[in-house]
Amino acid sequence: MRVWQWLWAGVACGGLIVAGPGGPANRAAASEPLAWGADREGGGPYLYPDPRDPRQTIGFEVDLAQALARELGRPGQTHVQCDWSQILEVLSRGDVEIALNGYEYTRSRAARFCSSFPYYLYQLRLCVRRNDNRLTDWERLRTPPAGQVFRVGVLEESAADALITQEFGGTCQVVRFTGSIDALEALKQGKIDATVQDNPVVAHYLDQGGWYPELEVRGEPRSEGYYVIYTRGDDLPLCREINSALARLFDSGELQTLYERYGLWNGAQPRLKQIWSEWDPAPRTAELPSWRDLRRWIPKLLQAALVTIQLACCAMPLAMVIGLLVALGRSWSTPLLGGDGGGWGAWLLRTALGAYVELVRGTPLAFQLFVIYFVLPRLGVTISEFWSGVAALAINYSAYECEIFRLGLQSVPRGQMEAALSLGMSRPLAVRRILLPQAIRTVIPATANDFIALFKDTSVCSVIAVEELSKQYSIVGKSSGLFLEAAAMAAVLYLAMSYPLSLASGWLERTLKRSA
Repeated sequence: MRVWQWLWAGVACGGLIVAGPGGPANRAAASEPLAWGADREGGGPYLYPDPRDPRQTIGFEVDLAQALARELGRPGQTHVQCDWSQILEVLSRGDVEIALNGYEYTRSRAARFCSSFPYYLYQLRLCVRRNDNRLTDWERLRTPPAGQVFRVGVLEESAADALITQEFGGTCQVVRFTGSIDALEALKQGKIDATVQDNPVVAHYLDQGGWYPELEVRGEPRSEGYYVIYTRGDDLPLCREINSALARLFDSGELQTLYERYGLWNGAQPRLKQIWSEWDPAPRTAELPSWRDLRRWIPKLLQAALVTIQLACCAMPLAMVIGLLVALGRSWSTPLLGGDGGGWGAWLLRTALGAYVELVRGTPLAFQLFVIYFVLPRLGVTISEFWSGVAALAINYSAYECEIFRLGLQSVPRGQMEAALSLGMSRPLAVRRILLPQAIRTVIPATANDFIALFKDTSVCSVIAVEELSKQYSIVGKSSGLFLEAAAMAAVLYLAMSYPLSLASGWLERTLKRSA
């Protein structure tokens, strides 16, 4: 069997293991709490930590879940934390009974899941900085300055994402975030020119809360849509029960009271009842996608793979240079490099560099990325998404490269340094001509392994809207429904990037050994 056939077979087996046995997922017993999937990271007014008691989660969807559980005769509700972009896949697995988190109704989702009555009518709003007079309304998005495009932040796979991509894609660069707050923060810091958000987000953070006084809404609301609750495609009875519960909450006025509590009730909401009269909750009939549909996404995947290569090839040399300098700084005053221990200054340098290594190794890469992208702008240092990713990867890997280079230097017999000094070489010259060439031969395998690992760690950059390969795979899978096929394509591309590097590393190692 050829290599590619083994690869496809392995990916397919992995998909079967993840998917688990076929057949409908078991319905939760009526005596169990209603399990619903949502993402706290999305923020208000959907669900968010209570400012008075951060241990508690509040929000209009929390209150709605409690009301639905009561109407369904359940003893309560249980929130299951999920990444917003993955809630529907968690629902498919059967880990939750419903997806309730500001999910818009779309035909592609309705083809896979049962969709409840719309529980909220939303509209999209254009948010910009108050001091930016370029974007006074939606139409201005079509006329950016000559040679430029407007950078518009959206929540990935949302109605705003579809609107900007389809209607303004020629003049706007879509910057996809995993949370609405991330997009608002990026707009506040000047990283993007505008963001398009659902009106509940605008009401909570701009109109009522005053979280972002630097931002304001421009233009009229547009693209009205529905928030619906999704259940699994084989769980139509639960969806019908939810519809009945929503109808009772509407008729009793409790739904209006709930929305008014969060400032969300408006003139559009009374039309919910009219929409319900013609609503069919069953999954819509749609043509199932085939692997041939993946072909139109291949250019996007290749472009994302190029971004991954650029991230890795920019970050790794920086990591090696920083790591080598830190390793030399920690070892310079030691007998290893011909030093005599030094005084207080040398001790302080070793301590500071050691603290740097431990701090970087002891904190997650994602945390370092957030500090560079979101915290530094508050100190007056603004870096783009791509270079923030490069900086975070370089800093993170520099700590590991430092230890690798230190071990490489320690592997060189101390007598060689002593012999070089006795021949009249200066310490810098002896290190450069005698120690480093031998140390580099030793560290090549470990450094090459780190370089290969770096290709995979670039996926962390997706949280700050860098569309590298893993991010694009996620977008392709959700947009086309071809998760297994997209995963196989991404796996092939990752292998195509890392395997040649492994071969080159082996060749270089053999060449250096022969020349030694």
